[in-house]
Amino acid sequence: MITPEHVRTLYAYDAWANRRMLDACAALAPEQFTRDLGSSFRSVRDTMAHIMGAEWLWFERFQGRTPGGLPSADQFADLASLRARWTQFEAELLSYVNGLSAADLERSFDYKDLKGNPHNNVLWQTLQHLANHGTYHRGQVTTLLRQLGAKPVGTDLIGFYRERAAQSAH
Repeated sequence: MITPEHVRTLYAYDAWANRRMLDACAALAPEQFTRDLGSSFRSVRDTMAHIMGAEWLWFERFQGRTPGGLPSADQFADLASLRARWTQFEAELLSYVNGLSAADLERSFDYKDLKGNPHNNVLWQTLQHLANHGTYHRGQVTTLLRQLGAKPVGTDLIGFYRERAAQSAH
């Protein structure tokens, strides 16, 4: 079990890392943003839309809703449209996470996966999974940025902790 404070820190990190990734992608030309690079998700845009979409999907499940699928990456014509939607959603997710109690984190919830199979998970385990999922795919974006000749940025957890410590010292 993790504590509410741990979850709040984990999701503050997740938001920090996602914003850094979005900022790094600003250097891409529109064609580079959507170029098929043959990765797990064809492009930088598609990979980033998957990260955000997975966070949205799980958030919907946490609310007891059953979405029929992930949002399509095609709805994001450019980085600005993806960033706008992500910024809006991130505020909702952080508000939810910041309001969780220890009892909330221990509760189990039922949901159906995208194939309709029923599941039951403990909330804290799912929240931990989701943050880990974002880390995995941000690593893919780093590789895609390098393939496109753009400079990726560090999104390691230790970098988040170091930045926080430096801000606290001032």
